[in-house]
Amino acid sequence: MADHAKPNHPYHLVDPSPWPLLGAISGGVMAVGAILFMHEDTTWLLILGALMVLLTMFLWWRDVVREAEYGGHHTPVVSLGHRYGIALFIASEVMFFAAFFWAFFDASLFPDEVEQYLRLEHTGGVWPPAGWEVFDAFDLPFLNTLILLTSGTTITWAHEALLENKRPEVIYGLGLTVLLGILFTCLQVVEYTHAPFGFRDGIYSSTFFMATGFHGFHVIVGTLALLVCFFRATAGHFKPNQHVGFESAAWYWHFVDVVWLFLFAAVYWWGG
Repeated sequence: MADHAKPNHPYHLVDPSPWPLLGAISGGVMAVGAILFMHEDTTWLLILGALMVLLTMFLWWRDVVREAEYGGHHTPVVSLGHRYGIALFIASEVMFFAAFFWAFFDASLFPDEVEQYLRLEHTGGVWPPAGWEVFDAFDLPFLNTLILLTSGTTITWAHEALLENKRPEVIYGLGLTVLLGILFTCLQVVEYTHAPFGFRDGIYSSTFFMATGFHGFHVIVGTLALLVCFFRATAGHFKPNQHVGFESAAWYWHFVDVVWLFLFAAVYWWGG
């Protein structure tokens, strides 16, 4: 009977789970809350949605960790599928940011576009728009660039240490990366509080805040993912030959680093 109960394939057929439905509902609540916050200055629904999303992430991650560490469901075939999945997810994120870069370059390269009859009014035919005070690229933005580049080295250090089964170094590398991610977010908050323009002030400010703001959101998500990996590493979950969760978070973090380099070069330096 025990032999008949074992699957005759290397795939993992996931048990029914409430988290996809709860995640969809949570994302919808957060999206509606964000819209209301932008138009009516109502914050409670946005906070509720964000808390629901965080709860869903925690519970879903908990189940996946149990499947990997205690259920033995993450076979080599399943792990390969996970790698394909995170690679496709990052590819979709590339296209997500491509839209913001498209909007920025369309406005900055053609500030006097005749067909866009309101553009000349808002830009004065130059970029940055006439009379605008913008950020110095080599002030806080450059410091944040150094912080993210350093975090890329610390996460790589942690990965190499994991491959060599040096668990203390894995924990140190992950801990430093998380701290650098938090520091980046704090400095971006400082930057936003000292911004000489608001989101609704014009085409420059809207493209600036959309591009850098969504990148900041991705930094927060990546920091949370690495924090989960930190706690898992301290619990001894990762092995040199099986650490897809760690790899996924590291790939995502490197993607966040690369996007910031493009933002710094294009929006802060060239665009400023």
